[in-house]
Amino acid sequence: MSNYVIGLDIGTSTTRSVIFNRNGVVISESEHAYSTYRPKPNYSEQNPLEIESAARLAISTSISKLKITPNDIIGLTISAPMHSLICINDQNEPISPLITWADGRSYPQAAIMKESYGQDLYEQTGTPIHPMSPFVKLIWMKENQYPPYYEATRFVSIKEYILYKWCGTWEVDYSIASATGLFNIYTLHWDVEALAIAGINESQLSKVVPCTTQVGPLTTRVAKELLLHTSTPIIIGASGGVLANIGVGATEEGETALSIGSSGAIRRFTTQKTIDAEQRTFQYAFTKESRIVGGATNNGTILMQWLARQFSSLTKKETMEVADLEALAATSSAGANGLFFLPHMNGERAPKWNAKAKGGWMGLTLSHTSADMIRSVMESVIFNMYEIHETLHEKENPTKKLIVSGSYALSPLWVQMTADIFRKTVILTDSTHATAWGAAWLGMFALGEVESLEAIKAYIPIKHEVLPTVRNVVMYEEYYHLYRELYNKNKPLFAEIDRLQY
Repeated sequence: MSNYVIGLDIGTSTTRSVIFNRNGVVISESEHAYSTYRPKPNYSEQNPLEIESAARLAISTSISKLKITPNDIIGLTISAPMHSLICINDQNEPISPLITWADGRSYPQAAIMKESYGQDLYEQTGTPIHPMSPFVKLIWMKENQYPPYYEATRFVSIKEYILYKWCGTWEVDYSIASATGLFNIYTLHWDVEALAIAGINESQLSKVVPCTTQVGPLTTRVAKELLLHTSTPIIIGASGGVLANIGVGATEEGETALSIGSSGAIRRFTTQKTIDAEQRTFQYAFTKESRIVGGATNNGTILMQWLARQFSSLTKKETMEVADLEALAATSSAGANGLFFLPHMNGERAPKWNAKAKGGWMGLTLSHTSADMIRSVMESVIFNMYEIHETLHEKENPTKKLIVSGSYALSPLWVQMTADIFRKTVILTDSTHATAWGAAWLGMFALGEVESLEAIKAYIPIKHEVLPTVRNVVMYEEYYHLYRELYNKNKPLFAEIDRLQY
């Protein structure tokens, strides 16, 4: 009997191959990075060849570390980021860079579309009208006469491109297709109206299949490079957000997963078919019966990384670690002595969907310290996540379980802030590979090795729980309302400031 399963986690900056045993214990892993290119303001591009190469290297390295044979592998399942877009020619090769979710060049098209057909399309696709969306990116390409758009015979995500290179077929799972803004979450087919507006047709898109679909076989050359058999089961998998929820055991109604890395997201599974009238949250198809609903922020630990660079420069230290900043922030009191920060330094997605939103401190006085400034930044990230959570409450069942993950969960201060601001007991798992474990488990479910997706709960060790601090709960409730008012009152200025910056 084969004993190991691989979860391939293709991220926005690295690809990681993690090999688990059947109980979810990490046996081997390998991670390889690639660059993001920003040739102009608001551009965010990657090289799909670099990512595909990193994926191959990650898998082969993780296997070679173990010195196991292909017969030992149950299967491999793929997790990938949403909203990526590549133009492909009739030779099935990329003729454009991969345009990432963070690319903001299509802001004008998004603004116009949101005021015209936007609401109808959002209700059909569940994807907010925003520059992140491949739908809006395609409109930008068409209106700006982007040469690859007119030369392309196909438009795909990074997962689709990798699967074609490895298996020779063009297929896409429900969740990745759903996040394009081109997929109807009711019919589970490409949306005719969205395609017409984007100026493309269904033949230029991949075949949409369930997340449990076995693709392949691997070509002989690729199988040899990956150290696998051509017959090794390859499961198409889903988006990283969906699989992260599975990986922490947030698989049922009312179980909410909050994950913060450089960016962040809060998500839950649902069988309801209600769409937020204000377009504050997304709702993407996962299976024929269930969807993933939630919202993502552009601004997570990336803000602390930015602060670390600024403090390093000011203090003349060669490097200032984020952990150093967190230790300093802990010396400030909850509420940062009345100092507020708007965290939208990278524009914002949920719940505001404002690519021109800006960041900055409010209420700063001569009495405030660097510790107050750092703490206010940390608190603002959680305020924003809580605001997304509140929009879910209006349409969904209340959260009965809040599970956190991501690099931010390594900070006791940040986790305590989460418990206090959310007014919930926070559950931390002992796994740092939630997305990869979710992918691996989905693969075993697809192959009949486990009975259900929910059964993963028995294989997720709980690290500990963090309870809210009563005195902070009351204070943060007042602070949260002020935080929201600060955004609303400054919102009219953001577009003018953006005009001066770009």
